[in-house]
Amino acid sequence: MRRSDLSGPSSPTPASPPAPATAPAPATAPRQRAGGGRSPSPAPLPDEAEATVSRSSLKVRPAQDQPSRRRSSGATATGVSRWRSLLGLRQTEDDTQAVRRHDRRPATSSGRSTRRRPELPTITLPRVQIPSAITQTGARLLDLTGDRIKPLAERSAPVWRPVARTLGWVSPLGWTVLALGLVAWVLASRYEWTELAMIAVACLVLFLACVALAIGHAKVEIRTDVDPTRVIVGDPATGRIEVRNLSGRGMLPLLVELPVGRSAARFTLPSLGSGKSHEELFVVPTERRGVIQVGPATTVHGDPLGLVRRTMEWTEQTELFVHPMTTSLEPLGAGLLRDLEGQVTPDLSMSDLAFHALREYQPGDDRRYIHWRSTAKHGRLLVRQFLDTRRSHLAVVVDTTPEVYTGEDAAVELAISCAASLAVRSILDEQDTTVVCHDQQISRATAPLTLDTFARASVGPVDIFGSAGDGAALAPDASVAILVTGSHRPFIQVQRALAQFEVEVIKVALVIDPDAQVGVRHAGGLTILTVRELADLRRVLFSGALA
Repeated sequence: MRRSDLSGPSSPTPASPPAPATAPAPATAPRQRAGGGRSPSPAPLPDEAEATVSRSSLKVRPAQDQPSRRRSSGATATGVSRWRSLLGLRQTEDDTQAVRRHDRRPATSSGRSTRRRPELPTITLPRVQIPSAITQTGARLLDLTGDRIKPLAERSAPVWRPVARTLGWVSPLGWTVLALGLVAWVLASRYEWTELAMIAVACLVLFLACVALAIGHAKVEIRTDVDPTRVIVGDPATGRIEVRNLSGRGMLPLLVELPVGRSAARFTLPSLGSGKSHEELFVVPTERRGVIQVGPATTVHGDPLGLVRRTMEWTEQTELFVHPMTTSLEPLGAGLLRDLEGQVTPDLSMSDLAFHALREYQPGDDRRYIHWRSTAKHGRLLVRQFLDTRRSHLAVVVDTTPEVYTGEDAAVELAISCAASLAVRSILDEQDTTVVCHDQQISRATAPLTLDTFARASVGPVDIFGSAGDGAALAPDASVAILVTGSHRPFIQVQRALAQFEVEVIKVALVIDPDAQVGVRHAGGLTILTVRELADLRRVLFSGALA
């Protein structure tokens, strides 16, 4: 029992001061009087209050309410930010918010300040650079050693080149067999393993036998012919290879390889006696436009397993030109009239520079061309008649970018065929012709050489502005400029490309579009011809589009 319970009822005492927020006093049940009334609880003594606070402070709090946890996490976030500032890294927004959240801690009872400490300044570490003196010295040493080693290598070439050529005979499989034999030999001699010794002997004997088969030298004469050397796409082309034995004794069967384009033809020749020859025929595929390299013919000496392989070249390379398909066109008849440097045409004219003949005056003739001496001599009016003179130079530029065509590669080949047809017709009309097709250029050449240029041209992205500039530079006296392109090329780019030619030049854009309607139209100072196939080119030119 407490002392307060023994005492009688007393006046209510003032309420005790509230306990600190950090240690709230536990709620106790109110005491009831004997009469059923509720009596106020007596004020606790100082010792009792301290005891109550100490007991309440012994309760375990959750982890999120413990100040020590908050302080440790805040210190960790602040430490990370300091390390990032030291390393020169940028602090993320999440880390900044975390630091601010942990810095907002309430003041403790000890009165310790929770103000955020100032961050350390950012340190920028310079890059490690090699001094220029070291780099310059290294470059000089390389130059000096290179200048000295190169003459030494050239002087010692008769010694090391045959050795390097001989080592090149051995294939990777041959080096593997040789290495296996040597390793098995070393292990067998060390561990006295009979099976390894047998493997070593087998590998080494096989390798030496293959080398002996490759040492032989054949005295033969090989000739290769391709007829014809210029064909159109799809035309047949055949080749012939002839091998003659020039040695005084018979020759064992021999393997001859002949590269044809990207593939290679292999011929196994039979045994040939002294002075005998053998001939083989082969077919060259010509399904695609291009230049096919035939040769050089090589003989292969070696073993059937392919451990050692020695090749010898006997012929030179032969080029087979596969020209694009062309169509026959009517004479273009385009050019600049009345030019002093132009060529005389069979067309009669009443106002040109090449005098042709005299004829009787007809109503409407220009009186300036009346030849008065002949008129007085014959007693009737006679006028001079002339022949047209034209300066005709056709410049053809081909856009080989597949993305601007509908159908890509097939449409590019159609564009090249149209350009080749125009160039051949211009050359047949005895006009100067300039062609710019991707990486190939030619000017004022014959028809076969011009078609060879089209055959060499590759398909790929091209700058039409630069190509047209090259054409204008090669043909400064051009009278007609034609740009062959696709329907997806913007018109402004075509107009800018052709604008590099002179003002008096007839500018034509030949558009390849299999989905459009064939026709001729004029726009922006250009004549636009639209074709769907090669046969449509004759139709659009028949309307006099280049006149």
